[in-house]
Amino acid sequence: MRNLVFAGLMLLPVPAGAQTLYVSNERGNTVSVIDAATLRPIATWPVGGRPRGITLSKDGRYIYLCASADHAVQVIERATGKIVADLPSGEDPEQFFLSRDGKTLFVANEDNAALTAIDLASRSVAFQVDVGKEPEGVAQSPDGRWVVVTSEDENVVNWIDLSTKAMTDATPVDLRPRHVEFTADGKNLWVAAETGGTVEIIEVATRKVVDTLHFDIPGVAAYRILPCGIRFTPDGKTAVVALGRADHVALIDVETRKVRAYVATGKRVWHVAINADGTRAYSANGLSNDVSVIDLAGARVIDTVPVGSAPWGIVAAP
Repeated sequence: MRNLVFAGLMLLPVPAGAQTLYVSNERGNTVSVIDAATLRPIATWPVGGRPRGITLSKDGRYIYLCASADHAVQVIERATGKIVADLPSGEDPEQFFLSRDGKTLFVANEDNAALTAIDLASRSVAFQVDVGKEPEGVAQSPDGRWVVVTSEDENVVNWIDLSTKAMTDATPVDLRPRHVEFTADGKNLWVAAETGGTVEIIEVATRKVVDTLHFDIPGVAAYRILPCGIRFTPDGKTAVVALGRADHVALIDVETRKVRAYVATGKRVWHVAINADGTRAYSANGLSNDVSVIDLAGARVIDTVPVGSAPWGIVAAP
C-alpha cells in the first residue's frame, strides 16, 4: 500500500482495531485522524467540500461523511483513508444518523427540506420525506419506530413513522434546533436549540416538551451560549452538551437534569464524542482549530490536539 502525503502529514494506514478519533474540518475539506492513546494527529485525509456530519459504519470498516458542498455522503475506507463511494444524499447534507441495524443512513438535506434514507447495501435512495425548512439534527429512536429531524427555520422537531415512511407529527421547540439525541431507554428526546440557548426534553410517548434546561456560565454572556452537539455517556448518566461560542461544554446529570459542571474548551465548540468507557469526551472546536480532551470525572481539559481548519464533527472509533 503506497503512503500518500497531504498537508504535511503522512496518510498511513490506520489499523481498524486502534482507538481512533476522526474529525471533519469544515473549511479545510479534510478529515483529521487522531490516535486516542497518544492524543496526537496521525493522518489528514482530503475529502469533499464543507465536510460536517461524520460517523462510523456498523462493522467499523468505513467512515461516513457529509460532504455538504458536494451534495454527497462519502464512504471512506478506514484502513487507507480512500474515498470508495459517493452516496446519493440529496441537496446539502448536514447531519445524518446511522440506523440501529446499520443498514440505512438517514440524512438531513438542508437545501431541499427533506430527509433522505440511503440503503447502504445498494448505495441507493430507499425513500425521501419532505420535512420542515433547514433540517439539521437527525436521530432514530432505540425501538426503531421513529426517525426525528429538526427544522431550524420552523423551530420544530418532525416525527417520521418508519412503518409508513410518513411524517406524522411536529413538536414546537425553542429557536433554531440543531441536534437531537434519544436517551437509551427511548423515553425522552433531548433537543439542542442553538439560538434559544436551551436544551429541551421531549417525552416520546406524548411528543410534548416536558422540561427546558438553561445554562448560566460565570463570566460568559448569555448570547454566546449556543447549544449544539449532545452526547450521552455509555452508562446513560451524563449528557455532554457543546455550548458553541460560550467556549464550554456542560456536563449534565441525566436523572436530575442539573448541570454538574462547565468545562472550558477551545473556541466555538460544535460537537462532541465520548470514548467507549465513558471516561473522556472530545470536543471539536471550530474557531481554535483543535480538539479538547476532557476528563469527565474531573471535569477538566487534560490535553488539546491541533487539527485542520474549522473542525465541526467528531467520532470516536474502537
